Amino acid sequence: MAEASQKTVLVIGAGIVGVSTAYRLQKAGYQVSLVDRIGPCAGTSYGNAGGIVDSCVPNALPGLIKNVPKMLLDPTGPLTVRWSYLRQITPWLVKFIDEARPEKVKHNSKALHQLTSRAVGAWNSLLDETKLRHLMVDKGWLKVYDSEDEFNATHNMREILLKNGAEFDVLGIGDIRDLEPNLSHIFKHGIYHKNSRFLLNPEKTVHGIADAFKQAGGQIVISDIHTIKEEQGVVSAIGSVGTLKADKLILSAGAWSRHLAAQMGADLPLDTERGYHLMMPVIEEKGIDRPVVYGEKSFVLSPMERGIRMTSQVEFAGLDRGPDFRRVRKLLPYAQKMLPSLKAEEQDVWLGYRPSMPDSLPVIGTSPKSENVVFAFGHQHLGMTLGPITAQVIEEILAGNKTSFPIWPYRANRF
Repeated sequence: MAEASQKTVLVIGAGIVGVSTAYRLQKAGYQVSLVDRIGPCAGTSYGNAGGIVDSCVPNALPGLIKNVPKMLLDPTGPLTVRWSYLRQITPWLVKFIDEARPEKVKHNSKALHQLTSRAVGAWNSLLDETKLRHLMVDKGWLKVYDSEDEFNATHNMREILLKNGAEFDVLGIGDIRDLEPNLSHIFKHGIYHKNSRFLLNPEKTVHGIADAFKQAGGQIVISDIHTIKEEQGVVSAIGSVGTLKADKLILSAGAWSRHLAAQMGADLPLDTERGYHLMMPVIEEKGIDRPVVYGEKSFVLSPMERGIRMTSQVEFAGLDRGPDFRRVRKLLPYAQKMLPSLKAEEQDVWLGYRPSMPDSLPVIGTSPKSENVVFAFGHQHLGMTLGPITAQVIEEILAGNKTSFPIWPYRANRF
C-alpha cells in the first residue's frame, strides 16, 4: 500500500517511452501503474532497428516534394501511400510539406538536436541503474551510397548536422572497407555517426526496464483505455478493466494517443508512418558490426542477438488496415547486394506504427485541458532514441521543477 501522501500516476502505453517514464517516476517516489492493452514492448518498440541516434535532421526538408512521385512509383522505394488512405492522410501531408520551408527546418532541427544530443547520456544512466548496459553497443551508425548523385543529394542533411553540432564523418571507399570489410565494394561514399549507439535486442531491453519497474514496486495493468478525464483533481482512465484513478496521468500510447489527447483538449495532426521489419539468420562470419543504412533504398540492416534485422521505409495506411509484406520482401535482393554473406531466409516479418507529427518533433508537456495530464508521444522514427530523455523531462514536469532545457517546441498547441 502506498502512503496517503504518495502521489499516484497512471502511465498509458508501455513502449520504450512509457516504460522508461514509469520506471523513473516509480524510483522517484511515485506509486505508478503502467497500463497497456497488450503489455510492455508489444508495439513499435519491439520491431525497430534498435537505434540510439545522434542526429537532428527532420523528415521534411527543402526539395523533398519534387522527389515524391519518383518514390511512389518505385516498387522498392522508401515511400508508400495506400490509395484508400490518401484522403485521410492529405491534411497531414499538407502540414508536412509546409514544415519543409527553410525557417521551419532550422527550428525543427534545433529542437530535435536538443533532445538527441542528450539521448545517449539518458540511456547510459538508465541502463546502468537497470543493469542492462551489456545490451547497448557503442559502434555508431553507418549510411552508405553507391550512387554519386544520391550522396550529393545529402548535402542539405549534412549542412543541418554541421550547423547543429552533430558529429559525423564522411567516408570514402577505403574508409568504408576498414569499418565494415564485409559490405559489398559497390559503396563509394558513407556517412558515419560515430557517437550513435544501438541495442542488440530492443525487446529484451524494454522488458528488462519493465522488470526493474516492477521490482521497484510498480504495477502493470493490461487494459485497453478508451477514455481519459479529470474531475476535481483526480484523473481517470476508463477501459476494458473498468476505471483507473490517479493524481497524474502520462499519455505515452504512441500512434494510439491521438483520440485520447483530443479528450484533453488537443486536436493534433498525429498520424502513423508504418514500418516493416524482416528477421534473417545470424551471420557467424563476414557479418556487420553496426547498423548500416542503404542510402538509395532507405532500409537498415542491423546486427542483433536474434539475427540480422532489415527495417524498411514508410507506409501511410493508418492503424486499421492490414500489413502488406510484399514491399519489404522485395528488398531482399538489395540486402544481399549490400551484404553478400547475408542468408536471405525469412525468420519472421512484422509491421509497426511510428507515431509521427508533420514537424518530426514529439509532443511533450502538459495537456491544454489539465495540468494533471502530461503528454509524451509522437516520437516518430526516434522513439527508441528518445525514450529515456523524455522520461527525465516528465519527471521534472511532475516535480514542478524548471525543465533542464526548454520544452516549448514540443507543446501540444504548436499547430
